[in-house]
Amino acid sequence: MPIITLTSDWGYRDPYLGAVKGALLKQIPGVVIVDISHDIPKYNIRQAAFVIRNFYRDFPAGTIHIIGVLTEESEDHPHVVIHHNGYYFIGADSGVFSMIFDEEPQEMVMLDVYLDSNYQTFSSRDRFVKAAAHIAHGKPILELGYSHTGLTQKMSLQPVVNGNTIRGNVIYIDSYGNLISNISETLFRQLGNKRKFSLSFRGHKATPFREYRAYGDVPEGEIVVLFGTHGFMEIAINRGKANNMLGLEMDSTIVINFLD
Repeated sequence: MPIITLTSDWGYRDPYLGAVKGALLKQIPGVVIVDISHDIPKYNIRQAAFVIRNFYRDFPAGTIHIIGVLTEESEDHPHVVIHHNGYYFIGADSGVFSMIFDEEPQEMVMLDVYLDSNYQTFSSRDRFVKAAAHIAHGKPILELGYSHTGLTQKMSLQPVVNGNTIRGNVIYIDSYGNLISNISETLFRQLGNKRKFSLSFRGHKATPFREYRAYGDVPEGEIVVLFGTHGFMEIAINRGKANNMLGLEMDSTIVINFLD
């Protein structure tokens, strides 16, 4: 059975999610629909990209991922279907794909299919579902439109290295209040070279910290610094919400200083 995932900013109050699921079931009998998240902040492609980047490889090859965030089509942001690393992605080329992939997709098509209604406001149901059905029925994606190259680029915040210091930012806050930074484990290990380090952020002076492997490695209510499965440094509080307790939010600065 084909598998289709849905990631969107629709929420659960409105009929949008139900409409898309209904359309999928009409056009692809027996389809397996998996809800990833519908709580992406409105129009926030950075948050959508982080979520999708960190789950899509966990699905079987051939899975179709529909992205229902900032889907309005324009000359600069066309609707596209992408085939990359064995998976399919459908959405608007708003910059979200440039933050999901580290390289140019292997195959990309600019959609040229009729909408399934006379309205331009609900492309996820009226165009993306149609494209997903085409793929699910085993047809080539090139039949959906025209070969396309050159993703719209949106730059994610990148950490800055200065001597023994890494200056990074919070790029995601999960529902537990854990703060995920853009400081990768690879960068941390290369620069740190097993040295001790201090950590500072807004309202908190530089304080020596050590790296842990699990949230429960520190007493309840204390700060824990670790690397999660996403591969980035995470600041959390055991059984607490780090964002509230530390006063940090999206884009807040985090500074790592390695000690000699």
